[in-house]
Amino acid sequence: MSWLAGTWVRTLCATAILGAALAGPVVPASARPVLTVAPPTVDPGALGSAQALSGNPAPLEPTEQQTVCAEPTFTGGQLREAPLAQRVLNLPAAWQFSRGAGQKVAVIDTGVNPHPRLPALQPGGDFVSDSDGTVDCDSHGTLVAGIIAAQPSPDDAFAGVAPDAEILTIRQLSLAYKTKESRRGEEPGAIDTSGYGNVLTLAAAVVRAVDMGSTVINISEVACTTAGSTMVDGALGAAVQYAYERNVVVVAAAGNLSEGSACGTQNTGTGWGKVQTVASPAWFSPYVLSVASVESDGSPSNITLYGPWIGVAAIGRQIVSLDSKPGGTGLVNAVPTQQGMSTIDGTSFAAPYVAGLAALIRARFPELTAQQVMDRITHTAHGPGPGRDDRIGHGLIDPVAALTDQLPDQPVSSGADVPRAFPEPIRPPGPERLPRLVATIGSIACLTTLAIGFAISIPYRRKRDSDLLPDLDS
Repeated sequence: MSWLAGTWVRTLCATAILGAALAGPVVPASARPVLTVAPPTVDPGALGSAQALSGNPAPLEPTEQQTVCAEPTFTGGQLREAPLAQRVLNLPAAWQFSRGAGQKVAVIDTGVNPHPRLPALQPGGDFVSDSDGTVDCDSHGTLVAGIIAAQPSPDDAFAGVAPDAEILTIRQLSLAYKTKESRRGEEPGAIDTSGYGNVLTLAAAVVRAVDMGSTVINISEVACTTAGSTMVDGALGAAVQYAYERNVVVVAAAGNLSEGSACGTQNTGTGWGKVQTVASPAWFSPYVLSVASVESDGSPSNITLYGPWIGVAAIGRQIVSLDSKPGGTGLVNAVPTQQGMSTIDGTSFAAPYVAGLAALIRARFPELTAQQVMDRITHTAHGPGPGRDDRIGHGLIDPVAALTDQLPDQPVSSGADVPRAFPEPIRPPGPERLPRLVATIGSIACLTTLAIGFAISIPYRRKRDSDLLPDLDS
Protein backbone atom coordinates (compact mmCIF):
# COMPACT_ATOMS: atom_id res chain seq x y z
CA MET A 1 0.00 0.00 0.00
CA SER A 2 1.34 3.42 -0.90
CA TRP A 3 0.87 4.87 2.58
CA LEU A 4 3.70 2.63 3.74
CA ALA A 5 6.20 4.73 1.81
CA GLY A 6 9.15 6.02 3.79
CA THR A 7 7.88 9.60 3.73
CA TRP A 8 4.68 8.65 5.56
CA VAL A 9 6.55 6.58 8.11
CA ARG A 10 9.00 9.41 8.82
CA THR A 11 6.12 11.77 9.30
CA LEU A 12 4.08 9.53 11.58
CA CYS A 13 7.06 8.34 13.58
CA ALA A 14 8.76 11.71 13.72
CA THR A 15 7.08 15.00 12.92
CA ALA A 16 5.15 16.31 9.96
CA ILE A 17 8.01 17.73 7.91
CA LEU A 18 7.18 20.87 5.98
CA GLY A 19 10.77 21.54 4.96
CA ALA A 20 10.04 21.63 1.25
CA ALA A 21 7.68 24.48 1.93
CA LEU A 22 10.46 26.64 3.26
CA ALA A 23 13.77 25.68 1.77
CA GLY A 24 13.19 23.99 -1.57
CA PRO A 25 15.52 21.10 -2.51
CA VAL A 26 17.62 19.63 0.29
CA VAL A 27 21.22 20.82 0.12
CA PRO A 28 23.98 18.58 1.55
CA ALA A 29 25.49 19.97 4.74
CA SER A 30 28.97 20.06 3.19
CA ALA A 31 27.74 22.40 0.47
CA ARG A 32 25.96 24.82 2.78
CA PRO A 33 27.56 28.14 3.71
CA VAL A 34 28.12 28.77 7.41
CA LEU A 35 25.66 31.49 8.40
CA THR A 36 24.83 32.97 11.77
CA VAL A 37 21.23 32.67 12.94
CA ALA A 38 19.64 35.07 15.40
CA PRO A 39 16.40 34.55 17.32
CA PRO A 40 13.46 35.29 15.02
CA THR A 41 11.63 38.58 15.10
CA VAL A 42 7.87 38.65 14.73
CA ASP A 43 6.07 41.01 12.38
CA PRO A 44 2.55 41.50 13.76
CA GLY A 45 1.48 42.81 10.37
CA ALA A 46 1.93 39.31 8.93
CA LEU A 47 -1.02 38.10 10.98
CA GLY A 48 -3.58 39.47 8.56
CA SER A 49 -3.15 36.72 5.97
CA ALA A 50 -3.75 34.05 8.63
CA GLN A 51 -6.77 35.84 10.06
CA ALA A 52 -8.29 36.10 6.60
CA LEU A 53 -8.30 32.30 6.31
CA SER A 54 -9.06 31.35 9.90
CA GLY A 55 -12.77 32.12 9.84
CA ASN A 56 -13.54 29.78 6.96
CA PRO A 57 -11.28 26.72 7.04
CA ALA A 58 -10.88 25.16 3.62
CA PRO A 59 -8.04 24.12 1.30
CA LEU A 60 -6.52 26.95 -0.70
CA GLU A 61 -7.13 24.97 -3.88
CA PRO A 62 -9.06 21.78 -4.77
CA THR A 63 -7.54 18.62 -3.30
CA GLU A 64 -8.13 14.90 -3.57
CA GLN A 65 -7.11 11.79 -1.67
CA GLN A 66 -4.40 9.97 -3.61
CA THR A 67 -3.35 7.19 -1.23
CA VAL A 68 -5.14 4.79 1.07
CA CYS A 69 -5.42 5.74 4.71
CA ALA A 70 -2.94 4.58 7.33
CA GLU A 71 -3.73 1.58 9.49
CA PRO A 72 -1.50 1.28 12.57
CA THR A 73 -1.95 -1.84 14.66
CA PHE A 74 -1.37 -3.18 18.15
CA THR A 75 1.21 -5.88 18.85
CA GLY A 76 2.07 -7.76 22.00
CA GLY A 77 -1.26 -8.77 23.50
CA GLN A 78 -3.24 -6.94 26.18
CA LEU A 79 -1.62 -3.84 27.65
CA ARG A 80 -1.56 -4.67 31.36
CA GLU A 81 1.17 -2.17 32.32
CA ALA A 82 1.18 1.52 31.47
CA PRO A 83 3.48 2.43 28.56
CA LEU A 84 6.91 3.62 29.65
CA ALA A 85 6.35 7.14 28.32
CA GLN A 86 3.26 7.36 30.52
CA ARG A 87 4.64 5.46 33.50
CA VAL A 88 7.58 7.79 34.18
CA LEU A 89 5.15 10.69 34.62
CA ASN A 90 3.35 9.06 37.57
CA LEU A 91 -0.03 10.22 36.30
CA PRO A 92 -2.15 8.64 39.08
CA ALA A 93 -0.33 10.85 41.60
CA ALA A 94 -0.75 13.91 39.38
CA TRP A 95 -4.49 13.23 39.01
CA GLN A 96 -4.94 13.75 42.75
CA PHE A 97 -4.44 17.45 42.02
CA SER A 98 -5.83 17.88 38.49
CA ARG A 99 -7.30 15.95 35.59
CA GLY A 100 -7.54 18.89 33.20
CA ALA A 101 -11.24 19.62 33.63
CA GLY A 102 -12.47 22.75 31.88
CA GLN A 103 -9.51 22.95 29.48
CA LYS A 104 -9.78 22.89 25.70
CA VAL A 105 -6.67 21.57 23.95
CA ALA A 106 -6.47 22.23 20.23
CA VAL A 107 -4.81 19.50 18.17
CA ILE A 108 -3.66 21.11 14.91
CA ASP A 109 -2.67 18.06 12.93
CA THR A 110 -4.01 15.52 10.44
CA GLY A 111 -7.46 15.47 12.04
CA VAL A 112 -8.81 13.28 14.84
CA ASN A 113 -11.11 10.33 14.29
CA PRO A 114 -13.86 9.89 16.90
CA HIS A 115 -13.04 7.33 19.58
CA PRO A 116 -15.09 6.23 22.60
CA ARG A 117 -12.25 7.29 24.88
CA LEU A 118 -12.37 10.84 23.50
CA PRO A 119 -15.94 11.75 24.43
CA ALA A 120 -15.26 15.49 24.44
CA LEU A 121 -14.17 15.97 20.83
CA GLN A 122 -15.06 19.27 19.19
CA PRO A 123 -14.72 19.72 15.42
CA GLY A 124 -12.71 22.79 14.46
CA GLY A 125 -12.58 22.65 10.69
CA ASP A 126 -10.48 21.31 7.85
CA PHE A 127 -7.87 23.11 5.75
CA VAL A 128 -7.14 19.94 3.73
CA SER A 129 -10.52 18.75 2.48
CA ASP A 130 -14.21 19.30 3.16
CA SER A 131 -14.61 17.58 6.56
CA ASP A 132 -15.19 19.23 9.93
CA GLY A 133 -11.80 18.06 11.24
CA THR A 134 -13.02 14.77 12.72
CA VAL A 135 -11.46 12.73 9.92
CA ASP A 136 -7.91 11.39 10.14
CA CYS A 137 -6.57 9.48 7.17
CA ASP A 138 -2.96 9.65 8.44
CA SER A 139 -3.48 8.44 12.07
CA HIS A 140 -1.07 11.08 13.34
CA GLY A 141 -3.58 13.50 14.88
CA THR A 142 -5.60 10.77 16.59
CA LEU A 143 -2.46 9.40 18.24
CA VAL A 144 -1.58 12.90 19.47
CA ALA A 145 -5.10 13.49 20.83
CA GLY A 146 -5.07 10.16 22.66
CA ILE A 147 -1.82 11.00 24.45
CA ILE A 148 -3.34 14.28 25.60
CA ALA A 149 -6.82 13.33 26.72
CA ALA A 150 -7.76 9.64 26.35
CA GLN A 151 -9.87 8.48 29.25
CA PRO A 152 -8.71 5.44 31.26
CA SER A 153 -10.33 2.08 30.56
CA PRO A 154 -10.67 -1.07 32.68
CA ASP A 155 -9.52 -3.04 29.64
CA ASP A 156 -5.93 -1.72 29.54
CA ALA A 157 -3.38 0.49 31.32
CA PHE A 158 -3.25 3.35 28.81
CA ALA A 159 -4.59 6.83 29.55
CA GLY A 160 -4.09 10.38 28.38
CA VAL A 161 -2.30 12.94 30.53
CA ALA A 162 -5.41 15.10 31.02
CA PRO A 163 -8.39 12.73 30.66
CA ASP A 164 -10.98 15.37 31.62
CA ALA A 165 -9.83 17.88 29.01
CA GLU A 166 -11.67 18.58 25.76
CA ILE A 167 -10.02 18.16 22.36
CA LEU A 168 -10.56 20.66 19.55
CA THR A 169 -9.47 19.09 16.27
CA ILE A 170 -8.37 21.17 13.28
CA ARG A 171 -7.09 19.29 10.24
CA GLN A 172 -4.30 21.22 8.59
CA LEU A 173 -2.05 18.58 7.01
CA SER A 174 -2.42 15.21 5.30
CA LEU A 175 0.10 13.17 3.37
CA ALA A 176 -2.76 11.21 1.81
CA TYR A 177 -4.01 14.32 -0.04
CA LYS A 178 -2.59 16.42 -2.83
CA THR A 179 -3.90 19.16 -5.05
CA LYS A 180 -5.86 17.97 -8.03
CA GLU A 181 -3.51 19.82 -10.33
CA SER A 182 -0.04 19.70 -8.82
CA ARG A 183 2.04 22.71 -9.80
CA ARG A 184 5.50 22.48 -8.26
CA GLY A 185 6.79 25.60 -6.61
CA GLU A 186 3.94 27.78 -7.82
CA GLU A 187 2.68 28.73 -4.37
CA PRO A 188 5.11 29.88 -1.64
CA GLY A 189 4.98 27.54 1.31
CA ALA A 190 3.21 24.74 -0.54
CA ILE A 191 4.10 21.09 -0.10
CA ASP A 192 3.76 19.15 -3.29
CA THR A 193 5.92 16.07 -2.82
CA SER A 194 4.56 14.51 0.37
CA GLY A 195 1.00 15.68 0.86
CA TYR A 196 -1.03 18.81 1.34
CA GLY A 197 -0.63 21.57 3.91
CA ASN A 198 1.50 24.69 4.28
CA VAL A 199 2.75 27.16 6.84
CA LEU A 200 0.06 29.70 5.98
CA THR A 201 -2.80 27.33 6.76
CA LEU A 202 -0.92 26.26 9.88
CA ALA A 203 -0.89 29.91 10.97
CA ALA A 204 -4.58 30.21 10.16
CA ALA A 205 -5.30 27.09 12.24
CA VAL A 206 -3.49 28.62 15.24
CA VAL A 207 -5.57 31.79 15.00
CA ARG A 208 -8.75 29.72 14.66
CA ALA A 209 -7.86 27.62 17.71
CA VAL A 210 -7.38 30.76 19.79
CA ASP A 211 -10.62 32.32 18.59
CA MET A 212 -12.50 29.10 19.40
CA GLY A 213 -11.48 29.25 23.05
CA SER A 214 -8.50 26.94 23.31
CA THR A 215 -6.39 27.26 26.44
CA VAL A 216 -3.62 25.00 25.08
CA ILE A 217 -2.54 24.32 21.48
CA ASN A 218 -0.48 21.30 20.39
CA ILE A 219 1.44 21.51 17.11
CA SER A 220 3.22 18.29 16.18
CA GLU A 221 4.40 19.69 12.87
CA VAL A 222 7.80 21.15 12.04
CA ALA A 223 8.95 23.16 9.06
CA CYS A 224 12.72 22.91 8.63
CA THR A 225 15.03 25.05 6.55
CA THR A 226 18.75 25.69 6.26
CA ALA A 227 20.17 28.43 8.45
CA GLY A 228 20.28 31.70 6.56
CA SER A 229 17.66 30.71 4.00
CA THR A 230 14.76 33.02 3.32
CA MET A 231 11.93 32.09 5.66
CA VAL A 232 8.26 32.25 4.71
CA ASP A 233 6.92 31.62 8.21
CA GLY A 234 6.14 35.24 9.07
CA ALA A 235 2.42 34.57 9.42
CA LEU A 236 3.13 31.55 11.61
CA GLY A 237 5.33 33.59 13.94
CA ALA A 238 2.65 36.26 14.18
CA ALA A 239 0.03 33.57 14.88
CA VAL A 240 1.88 32.00 17.82
CA GLN A 241 2.50 35.48 19.22
CA TYR A 242 -1.24 36.14 18.82
CA ALA A 243 -1.91 33.03 20.91
CA TYR A 244 0.64 33.94 23.58
CA GLU A 245 -0.71 37.46 23.98
CA ARG A 246 -4.19 36.00 24.46
CA ASN A 247 -3.01 33.73 27.24
CA VAL A 248 -2.91 30.47 25.25
CA VAL A 249 -0.07 28.00 25.82
CA VAL A 250 1.39 26.78 22.51
CA VAL A 251 3.35 23.51 22.64
CA ALA A 252 5.32 22.45 19.56
CA ALA A 253 7.42 19.44 18.63
CA ALA A 254 11.11 20.19 18.31
CA GLY A 255 11.40 18.24 15.08
CA ASN A 256 13.19 15.05 14.15
CA LEU A 257 16.49 14.46 12.48
CA SER A 258 15.43 12.86 9.21
CA GLU A 259 18.03 11.99 6.59
CA GLY A 260 17.19 13.21 3.11
CA SER A 261 14.81 15.89 4.35
CA ALA A 262 15.15 19.57 5.22
CA CYS A 263 15.53 18.38 8.84
CA GLY A 264 18.56 16.28 7.89
CA THR A 265 21.38 18.29 9.53
CA GLN A 266 21.79 18.25 13.30
CA ASN A 267 22.51 21.42 15.28
CA THR A 268 25.61 20.11 17.05
CA GLY A 269 26.89 23.36 18.56
CA THR A 270 25.51 25.46 21.38
CA GLY A 271 23.62 28.71 20.95
CA TRP A 272 22.16 30.58 18.02
CA GLY A 273 25.53 31.10 16.36
CA LYS A 274 25.86 27.32 15.79
CA VAL A 275 22.42 26.68 14.28
CA GLN A 276 22.49 24.94 10.89
CA THR A 277 18.85 23.85 10.69
CA VAL A 278 15.95 26.07 11.73
CA ALA A 279 12.71 24.43 12.91
CA SER A 280 9.44 26.37 12.79
CA PRO A 281 7.28 27.06 14.76
CA ALA A 282 9.54 25.56 17.43
CA TRP A 283 12.08 28.37 17.12
CA PHE A 284 9.57 31.09 18.02
CA SER A 285 10.53 31.08 21.69
CA PRO A 286 9.27 32.46 24.07
CA TYR A 287 5.85 32.28 22.40
CA VAL A 288 6.18 28.51 21.97
CA LEU A 289 7.26 25.77 24.38
CA SER A 290 9.31 23.41 22.23
CA VAL A 291 9.57 19.73 23.18
CA ALA A 292 12.40 17.30 22.48
CA SER A 293 12.35 13.50 22.77
CA VAL A 294 14.35 11.60 25.38
CA GLU A 295 15.02 7.95 26.09
CA SER A 296 13.87 6.12 29.21
CA ASP A 297 17.09 7.13 31.02
CA GLY A 298 16.57 10.82 30.21
CA SER A 299 19.25 11.02 27.53
CA PRO A 300 18.43 12.74 24.21
CA SER A 301 16.89 10.49 21.57
CA ASN A 302 19.07 10.19 18.50
CA ILE A 303 16.11 11.32 16.40
CA THR A 304 15.49 14.65 18.14
CA LEU A 305 16.60 17.92 16.52
CA TYR A 306 18.61 20.14 18.84
CA GLY A 307 18.37 23.91 19.08
CA PRO A 308 18.59 26.91 21.44
CA TRP A 309 14.79 27.06 21.37
CA ILE A 310 14.27 23.68 23.11
CA GLY A 311 12.27 24.11 26.33
CA VAL A 312 11.70 20.65 27.84
CA ALA A 313 11.50 16.99 26.89
CA ALA A 314 9.29 13.93 27.21
CA ILE A 315 9.73 10.31 26.16
CA GLY A 316 9.00 9.97 22.47
CA ARG A 317 9.77 6.28 22.05
CA GLN A 318 7.56 3.17 21.79
CA ILE A 319 4.38 5.19 21.86
CA VAL A 320 0.96 3.70 22.58
CA SER A 321 -2.23 5.59 21.78
CA LEU A 322 -5.76 5.28 20.42
CA ASP A 323 -6.71 3.34 17.32
CA SER A 324 -7.24 5.84 14.52
CA LYS A 325 -9.21 3.66 12.15
CA PRO A 326 -12.84 4.70 11.62
CA GLY A 327 -14.89 2.90 14.23
CA GLY A 328 -11.77 1.85 16.14
CA THR A 329 -12.15 1.29 19.89
CA GLY A 330 -8.78 -0.09 20.93
CA LEU A 331 -5.12 0.93 20.96
CA VAL A 332 -2.19 0.95 18.53
CA ASN A 333 1.56 0.80 19.08
CA ALA A 334 3.11 -0.08 15.72
CA VAL A 335 3.06 0.70 12.02
CA PRO A 336 3.82 -1.77 9.24
CA THR A 337 6.78 -0.90 7.03
CA GLN A 338 8.59 -2.61 4.19
CA GLN A 339 11.00 -4.02 6.80
CA GLY A 340 8.24 -5.25 9.09
CA MET A 341 6.51 -3.73 12.11
CA SER A 342 7.99 -0.56 13.55
CA THR A 343 7.38 1.20 16.85
CA ILE A 344 5.82 4.66 16.89
CA ASP A 345 8.49 7.20 17.83
CA GLY A 346 9.28 10.89 17.60
CA THR A 347 8.98 14.37 18.98
CA SER A 348 5.49 14.51 17.49
CA PHE A 349 4.45 12.26 20.35
CA ALA A 350 6.64 13.79 23.04
CA ALA A 351 4.94 17.17 22.55
CA PRO A 352 1.40 16.05 23.52
CA TYR A 353 2.65 14.82 26.90
CA VAL A 354 3.68 18.42 27.58
CA ALA A 355 0.43 19.82 26.16
CA GLY A 356 -1.48 17.49 28.49
CA LEU A 357 0.60 18.72 31.44
CA ALA A 358 -0.17 22.32 30.48
CA ALA A 359 -3.89 21.44 30.65
CA LEU A 360 -3.43 19.94 34.12
CA ILE A 361 -1.69 23.09 35.35
CA ARG A 362 -4.28 25.42 33.82
CA ALA A 363 -7.07 23.51 35.53
CA ARG A 364 -5.34 23.63 38.94
CA PHE A 365 -4.04 27.21 38.66
CA PRO A 366 -6.53 29.08 36.43
CA GLU A 367 -5.06 32.43 37.46
CA LEU A 368 -1.68 31.72 35.86
CA THR A 369 -0.69 33.35 32.59
CA ALA A 370 0.56 31.33 29.63
CA GLN A 371 4.13 32.31 30.51
CA GLN A 372 3.68 31.26 34.13
CA VAL A 373 2.32 27.88 33.01
CA MET A 374 5.37 27.36 30.80
CA ASP A 375 7.63 28.46 33.66
CA ARG A 376 6.08 25.84 35.95
CA ILE A 377 6.79 23.16 33.37
CA THR A 378 10.39 24.20 32.73
CA HIS A 379 11.33 25.01 36.35
CA THR A 380 10.21 21.59 37.61
CA ALA A 381 11.73 19.51 34.79
CA HIS A 382 14.71 17.24 35.46
CA GLY A 383 17.90 17.47 33.41
CA PRO A 384 21.14 15.49 33.71
CA GLY A 385 23.04 18.66 34.64
CA PRO A 386 22.45 22.18 35.96
CA GLY A 387 20.46 24.61 33.82
CA ARG A 388 19.28 23.82 30.29
CA ASP A 389 21.01 22.68 27.14
CA ASP A 390 20.21 22.73 23.44
CA ARG A 391 19.43 19.01 23.27
CA ILE A 392 16.63 18.53 25.83
CA GLY A 393 16.08 22.02 27.22
CA HIS A 394 15.45 21.91 30.97
CA GLY A 395 14.97 18.14 30.87
CA LEU A 396 12.21 15.58 31.40
CA ILE A 397 8.89 16.99 32.61
CA ASP A 398 7.58 16.13 36.09
CA PRO A 399 3.78 16.53 36.37
CA VAL A 400 3.58 16.01 40.14
CA ALA A 401 6.25 18.63 40.80
CA ALA A 402 4.68 21.04 38.31
CA LEU A 403 1.34 20.72 40.13
CA THR A 404 2.64 20.93 43.69
CA ASP A 405 5.92 22.85 43.95
CA GLN A 406 5.85 26.29 45.53
CA LEU A 407 7.26 28.58 42.86
CA PRO A 408 7.54 32.38 42.89
CA ASP A 409 5.09 34.30 40.73
CA GLN A 410 8.07 35.90 38.99
CA PRO A 411 11.51 34.40 38.23
CA VAL A 412 14.10 34.98 40.94
CA SER A 413 16.14 37.10 38.52
CA SER A 414 13.14 39.22 37.49
CA GLY A 415 14.07 42.91 37.66
CA ALA A 416 17.73 42.23 38.37
CA ASP A 417 18.78 44.56 35.55
CA VAL A 418 16.68 47.51 36.81
CA PRO A 419 18.85 50.14 38.63
CA ARG A 420 17.76 50.96 42.17
CA ALA A 421 19.08 53.37 44.84
CA PHE A 422 21.28 51.64 47.39
CA PRO A 423 19.59 51.93 50.81
CA GLU A 424 21.19 53.79 53.71
CA PRO A 425 22.81 51.44 56.23
CA ILE A 426 20.74 50.80 59.33
CA ARG A 427 22.34 52.36 62.42
CA PRO A 428 21.82 50.35 65.64
CA PRO A 429 20.08 52.33 68.41
CA GLY A 430 22.29 53.47 71.37
CA PRO A 431 21.41 53.79 75.09
CA GLU A 432 18.70 56.25 76.11
CA ARG A 433 19.82 59.92 76.18
CA LEU A 434 18.78 60.95 79.79
CA PRO A 435 20.63 58.20 81.70
CA ARG A 436 23.68 58.77 79.54
CA LEU A 437 23.55 62.57 80.25
CA VAL A 438 23.17 62.08 84.02
CA ALA A 439 26.08 59.66 84.08
CA THR A 440 28.29 62.04 82.10
CA ILE A 441 27.54 65.08 84.33
CA GLY A 442 28.05 63.01 87.47
CA SER A 443 31.40 61.77 86.22
CA ILE A 444 32.58 65.31 85.40
CA ALA A 445 31.46 66.65 88.84
CA CYS A 446 33.24 63.84 90.61
CA LEU A 447 36.47 64.43 88.73
CA THR A 448 36.26 68.19 89.37
CA THR A 449 35.81 67.68 93.14
CA LEU A 450 38.80 65.37 93.26
CA ALA A 451 40.97 67.85 91.37
CA ILE A 452 40.06 70.74 93.73
CA GLY A 453 40.69 68.66 96.81
CA PHE A 454 44.07 67.59 95.49
CA ALA A 455 45.06 71.23 94.76
CA ILE A 456 44.09 72.43 98.29
CA SER A 457 46.09 69.69 99.95
CA ILE A 458 49.44 70.49 98.28
CA PRO A 459 50.77 73.24 100.77
CA TYR A 460 49.97 71.09 103.78
CA ARG A 461 51.69 68.12 102.24
CA ARG A 462 54.86 70.18 101.67
CA LYS A 463 54.93 71.48 105.30
CA ARG A 464 54.65 68.04 106.78
CA ASP A 465 57.35 66.73 104.53
CA SER A 466 59.87 69.53 105.58
CA ASP A 467 59.45 68.82 109.35
CA LEU A 468 60.54 65.31 108.81
CA LEU A 469 63.83 66.04 107.02
CA PRO A 470 67.20 66.32 109.06
CA ASP A 471 68.91 69.70 109.34
CA LEU A 472 72.16 69.04 107.48
CA ASP A 473 73.47 72.61 107.72
CA SER A 474 73.83 72.73 111.52
